[in-house]
Amino acid sequence: MSHYQKVLLAVDFHPDNDAVIAKGHELADKFGAELHLLHVMEPIGAEYTVEGLGFADQILTMDKRMHEHYQGKLQQMADSLRVGTEQQHLVDGHASVEITKLAKALKVDLIVLGTHGQSGLRLLLGSTANSVLHHAHCDVLSVRLKG
Repeated sequence: MSHYQKVLLAVDFHPDNDAVIAKGHELADKFGAELHLLHVMEPIGAEYTVEGLGFADQILTMDKRMHEHYQGKLQQMADSLRVGTEQQHLVDGHASVEITKLAKALKVDLIVLGTHGQSGLRLLLGSTANSVLHHAHCDVLSVRLKG
């Protein structure tokens, strides 16, 4: 196993993420690596924000509230893991794209994220973990989640 200096822990705040968080924290701790936390907010109904549809303001208000909510959750997680503000990242976009983009920008050695495993149509179309695995410039640890 490599000696990791920067670990990017991608979280989605689902209750089953505890195993992913524990593994990312454990590896960063073991190697004395800098730990970065990332949550990606997927786009919410951009098609509904077209001028004249009447509920664009509500969508934008909901988006702002979601940002505040997830920023609070990210801060709470960071506090429990003793991760500084500069190592907390809340971004908008598609998870697989944003994870690999930030990992490259930060020059991380390891990305840690969760996967439920896929079957059927989801397997054919791909998952976030699969996409990150194939596009990342560094090692990727995909922690299998139950369920």
